[in-house]
Amino acid sequence: MSLTTKFVIGLTGPIASGKSTVASMLAERGAELIDADGVVHEVEGPGTLETAAIAARFGEGILAEDGSVNRSLLGRIALDDAIALADLEAIVRPVVRRRIQDRLDQSTNEVVVIEALKLREGPLAKQVDSLWVVVAPAECRLERLTTQRGLSAADANRRMAAQATESEQTAGADVVIVNDGSLERLAEEVARAWEGVMNGLAPRSTPRGERS
Repeated sequence: MSLTTKFVIGLTGPIASGKSTVASMLAERGAELIDADGVVHEVEGPGTLETAAIAARFGEGILAEDGSVNRSLLGRIALDDAIALADLEAIVRPVVRRRIQDRLDQSTNEVVVIEALKLREGPLAKQVDSLWVVVAPAECRLERLTTQRGLSAADANRRMAAQATESEQTAGADVVIVNDGSLERLAEEVARAWEGVMNGLAPRSTPRGERS
């Protein structure tokens, strides 16, 4: 059954939980994906006002050879310095939110997925009809961060520890997807949740516009 209005899924969860894999599965089923991290890449690319502001705040050494922000280096700095993190977010977050909102407003797709690590911390959370959280055991996430992203175990553990706990992440979620097994099992979970959306059965713990 087709939906009569645009349905917005907010997809979030801790680092390396498998959000992008779930997002890809939803895209294969016809959802339009808005990837917040991809928008950040655009904003921190060569020649943008935000990249210039980041270089002014953190020094020219924060830039890669192509003029984009060296995100790996910047991430290590921000992880250890709360003031630096706040300054960075003040530069980047407003424009990222505006671009995501613009893409959401312009979309004509029946289902739109906003994938964002910090979705619940900003006004975009109020645009969400159904909040989906992807979780995975800490040992699985650690392995993904070290083998797939090339982080040291110490760096990976620090990044994981800096985030909210699993219970905090899943509080108020409409759908919790546990990514602790095979891709086939993950696909089955995604399929069940997707059918709920398409049948108009996806629960809404809070109506759009009233989430905290």
